[in-house]
Amino acid sequence: MGKYIINGDKRLVGEVSVSGAKNAVLPILAATIVGGNRSTIFNTPNLRDVDIMEKILLSIGCKVERMDNIMYVDSRNLSSTNIPDELVREMRSSIILMGSMLARCGETTVSYPGGCEIGPRPIDLHLKALRQMGAEIDESHGFLYCCCKELKGCEIQLDYPSVGATENTILAAVRAKGTTIIRNAAREPEIIDLQNYLNKCGGKVSGAGTSIIRVEGVDKFEDVEYTIMSDRIVTGTYMAASAITGGEVVVKNIETNHIQAIVAKLKEAGCLIYNDNSSLKVIGPEKINCIEMTQTLPYPGFPTDMQAQMMALLSIANGTSIISETVFENRFKHSDELIRMGANIKIIGKVAIIKGVKELTGAKVTSKDLRGGASLVLAGLKAKGTTEVEDIFHIERGYEDLDKNLRKLGADIVKIE
Repeated sequence: MGKYIINGDKRLVGEVSVSGAKNAVLPILAATIVGGNRSTIFNTPNLRDVDIMEKILLSIGCKVERMDNIMYVDSRNLSSTNIPDELVREMRSSIILMGSMLARCGETTVSYPGGCEIGPRPIDLHLKALRQMGAEIDESHGFLYCCCKELKGCEIQLDYPSVGATENTILAAVRAKGTTIIRNAAREPEIIDLQNYLNKCGGKVSGAGTSIIRVEGVDKFEDVEYTIMSDRIVTGTYMAASAITGGEVVVKNIETNHIQAIVAKLKEAGCLIYNDNSSLKVIGPEKINCIEMTQTLPYPGFPTDMQAQMMALLSIANGTSIISETVFENRFKHSDELIRMGANIKIIGKVAIIKGVKELTGAKVTSKDLRGGASLVLAGLKAKGTTEVEDIFHIERGYEDLDKNLRKLGADIVKIE
């Protein structure tokens, strides 16, 4: 499973460049199926989840080639409509293949998805939207059997601005007959990236980044070259790493408009932040300020994917902070591990009360999900003594070369296979 060994209490200084976004590249790789075309994807991050998506694409007959951070996908000749069960169970976002496969083939079989154990993430919104467009979906024995004679455009009102449901609906609608209007759509930047990729292929999608998205179905798609946006959660994690160590880190290759909620909270915590359009510098304070309330919300609110990292930071703040998790039900698993390192955290339902302590101490801890694992690395960077973070395969689902990049900034961290 692998682990990180971190000797803490080292101030981070230097520059780090952010790779392509996990949450953008996965739906775009699913979208490569829709058009039966050839796609060259630049700035593809080297992540465990991307490896799984590559295996899925190969399993259904796509040709895939990778060289460094470039990925070539030829989906002209599919040979299967069944998504392998063992791969779907490893990665929750594989559910977005339903929309792609229905749009392209009119049928698919997929098992209920797996991934991080951060509480129930029901796919009812996905299924409801696809059914409204004409899909017949039979749920039995842990599998979803999906088919349709023809997907038809319609008006869809999402009960919640779910990112995955928005993406799945767009992917299904892009080849559907007529026009689909998605109301209460998620507004995340990764959805804009998906729209831009599809439009570059010949799709007609508009409104991404707002709550109303319009998709006009088309039949023909062109070969395309596309560059993935940078990862705003990786950006936020390196910003938090600079903050927690009292460091001075420049984070490059970023889109500053995507991280305003993170910037605001880190400034509230006492950080000095200077930025231009594609980079920023974070100077951590001698002592972290407590933050009265941090509430996770859909974009443009504070991202749930930064909640764990913020908890690690606030565990050494001067005073008491509160975090309210409104997006996922069971996303405080990292708190038990932080407590092993000396943090003072109480969980009451969806609220975490964090009383700052003078120092964290190294301990043997376990990564239980992707972002929770990142929070343990941040805590280890600050802690006195040695921290061992086990099960880092979770972390590698979303962070490319995390240990190498932190070493370049002055961290004492090694990876043990």
